[in-house]
Amino acid sequence: MKFCSQCGQGIRLEIPQNDSKLRYVCTGCHFIHYENPKIVVGTIPIFNDQVLLCLRAIEPRSNYWTLPAGFLENGEGIADGAIRETQEEAMITPNIGPLLSIIDVVHANQVHIFFRATLDNLQFSPGIESLDVKLFTLSDIPWEQIAFETVRMTLKAQIEKENNDFNPIYKTID
Repeated sequence: MKFCSQCGQGIRLEIPQNDSKLRYVCTGCHFIHYENPKIVVGTIPIFNDQVLLCLRAIEPRSNYWTLPAGFLENGEGIADGAIRETQEEAMITPNIGPLLSIIDVVHANQVHIFFRATLDNLQFSPGIESLDVKLFTLSDIPWEQIAFETVRMTLKAQIEKENNDFNPIYKTID
């Protein structure tokens, strides 16, 4: 960041008064530009005893399986964002269910939130960010080809739920 989005003046990195962290502060209007974590939202779509996974067409982790998920948009609720991401990546509208996982990804400045969801039909297909979309039984998940640790943790939470040993998870990855 080089210029203030409020007035166009230059910015500098400093600790503002009554703060304890370095922030970008405008040298002209003194606006403080806070940088906060990004929120990733998604679903774990279930049909009978199967989970829907998407084979990523984009980096990072192209050609690896993931749950349909992506960045929350401004002005969008987390459940609505999770539905939108499922529509975009798997071309299907899920029935949103209960919260399944919240995972802080500290090193990436992200928070990942996944909802359990159900599917009414099998009319899914790859969206623009997916090479393939496929249903897997929980016992046939391709663990060695899962794209992200947060997806792995969420899938394991779903397996625990199926075994009636479940509480929504909240975890931190440093």
